[in-house]
Amino acid sequence: MASKLTTTNHCSDIVGLKYVYPVISRRMGGLSIGINFNTNNACNWRCIYCQVTDLKIGVPPDMDFKLLEDELRFFLDDVLKGDFYERFEVDEDKRSIKDIAIAGNGEPTSLKEFAGAVELIGKVATEVGVFPRSNYILITNGSLLHQTRVQAGLKILQAYGGEVWFKLDSASKEGRAFVNNTAQSCASSFKNLMISSKLCATKLQTCLFDYDGRGFSEKERQAYLDYLKDIKKSGCDVKAIMLYTIARPSQQPEAIRLKPIMGDILNDLAEDIRLLGFDVVVNL
Repeated sequence: MASKLTTTNHCSDIVGLKYVYPVISRRMGGLSIGINFNTNNACNWRCIYCQVTDLKIGVPPDMDFKLLEDELRFFLDDVLKGDFYERFEVDEDKRSIKDIAIAGNGEPTSLKEFAGAVELIGKVATEVGVFPRSNYILITNGSLLHQTRVQAGLKILQAYGGEVWFKLDSASKEGRAFVNNTAQSCASSFKNLMISSKLCATKLQTCLFDYDGRGFSEKERQAYLDYLKDIKKSGCDVKAIMLYTIARPSQQPEAIRLKPIMGDILNDLAEDIRLLGFDVVVNL
């Protein structure tokens, strides 16, 4: 008996495949087809809100391109022509493919064959008629976008009409070290964001949460708004800012200390961001 697929059930092996998994996306309002390159649960960051079990620092294994193609064709056929929606009790208003999203259990751009995988997914989805009707998304922490091999993948993503969702959870050195466990500087992140926006349509996504009842500090809020002001001054073309909070339990040691942040905090921040001239989307 299949599990009911909901916005809170994001198990990457729910359909028994290695690379492909379904998600009912609260942000997109329908079926998002996830592609997981990091099948070994390895990432170069360790975000304290991450829902990946047994997360470790590292890179994904080599890609099995034949298996990726076979799984993607099989799954798309099941959704488009089979009884997938009925088996997983997907609500009627969610029965459409909103996007194919390269995301999964780690940083996808750390895959050695990243560009080739982006091309294969685009080719298959176009052949079966999913693209260009549905979106093609890369969800990334942006840390490797300065690398030539990753930029090659972004150019391919752009050719398929895709977009990058670039992570920015904090715009302070201390915040990034705490939330993402990364030593990458804000300046390096900004340079990579500039690269991304020149190669492909790019949106910023920010996860805010409450840690030990601290809320969203004024220092972090001001650093974040200052970062966005710098984006405007630089001419960097960010299409939208996506604000959201945690919806599923973290699998990291800090989990017990995390709670969703209050909606009015997100909405107040969104209003300040709009005053800077950005489009903003809020998901609670």
